Amino acid sequence: MLIGLLILEIYLPYSHSLKEKRKTLNKLKDRLKKRYNIAFAELDYLNKWQRSKIGMVTLNTQKNMIDKVFQKIVLETEENIEGEILQKEVVFL
Repeated sequence: MLIGLLILEIYLPYSHSLKEKRKTLNKLKDRLKKRYNIAFAELDYLNKWQRSKIGMVTLNTQKNMIDKVFQKIVLETEENIEGEILQKEVVFL
């Protein structure tokens, strides 16, 4: 069993408060959790309005299946968030 961790650092230029940022991230979290059955958490920049680092975890027996899920998550995040992904990292445990 492999554990895959996807870490995304996101810039949210249109967020003007922590409340707006949390609303955006919660919307993204709900959408991704429902569609891909992942665990989701904000990892860093908790008190910054326009920046966030989020982590998502999933399990599978095949590495390529985890990679495919993470590729879909990155594409969906880019399409549905008003901002940009500054950095992405994939770790297998």
